Amino acid sequence: MDRASGRSPAGKSREQLVVTPITGHFGADVSGVRLDSPLAPATLTALRLALRHHRVLFFRRQALTHRQQTRFARHFGPLAPAHPWQNPVPGHPFVHGLVTGGGQPKNDEEHHRARWRSPDYLSGWHADVTAAVDPPSFGILRAEKVPSRGGDTTWADLVTAYEQLSGPLRRFLDELTAEHRYLVGYVPFGVTDSAARTATAAGLVAHHPVVRVLPESGMRALFVNPAFTSHINELSPPESRRILDLVFTHMTRPEFTVRHHWDTGDVAIWDNRATAHIAPEDHEHLGETRRMYRVFVAGSPALGPAGRTSTAVSGARYQAADQPPDG
Repeated sequence: MDRASGRSPAGKSREQLVVTPITGHFGADVSGVRLDSPLAPATLTALRLALRHHRVLFFRRQALTHRQQTRFARHFGPLAPAHPWQNPVPGHPFVHGLVTGGGQPKNDEEHHRARWRSPDYLSGWHADVTAAVDPPSFGILRAEKVPSRGGDTTWADLVTAYEQLSGPLRRFLDELTAEHRYLVGYVPFGVTDSAARTATAAGLVAHHPVVRVLPESGMRALFVNPAFTSHINELSPPESRRILDLVFTHMTRPEFTVRHHWDTGDVAIWDNRATAHIAPEDHEHLGETRRMYRVFVAGSPALGPAGRTSTAVSGARYQAADQPPDG
């Protein structure tokens, strides 16, 4: 358990931040801080260090507004657009709504889309927007309304997963790059699938190092995921498929994961460069709305151990050159 105090100019204690690890490898609960108020410099420093070390942080029952969530996210860098091809919340250009459930029966297209299955792998595991050459560095998600049960989100630790591969396999992966695009882990539901048409129209395809070096710490993380990574560029198709299947199965082992059960007002922040996550599928039949809001911190092209960097195959950089004002 780690503690850090933030103090006002008058010297009075404003926050007593407590970071409590959740699993044996990564993820931590953070208490003793309110995210709806300005944060002391010492608190911000402690949070940045905690995020670097634990990779996913959870803050209980914060109940932020869109504006407060955006302000909190800015502490970790400039913000990226809400999503490459989905509209932001009106008046809040960096906030993206994620609403599921709600009691409406699914049609065939919605039911199929919710599964995100490929023929040989459960491929809902993903890091966000890795089809772009510069995916978000961090994601901040808050819960405004949650179902009475279910609806958990699970993250995988891609730093520990990399470190626990054998040395020869790590050295092999260090040299490789892979292609990322939309719809890799998704089987479109016929010609009526609007999600498939929209994702294809976005035109984002990028090549990334299979292993990414995190600039703040020098640690290495696997940088592939089932939902976006189509193939390893330097291998034949059969070799690529077998290596990716091996890596995907390894990185999602239970001992490399942390699962969060949401309460209303909870906030999570994660390192999108060093983790993957999977959305829940156990609440849709309950007839209860799950309403979440997400903000992205802008990222940059990845650098691999062998000096290879991310390159865009098609589509523009994701990070906006001109930052619109907050709503």
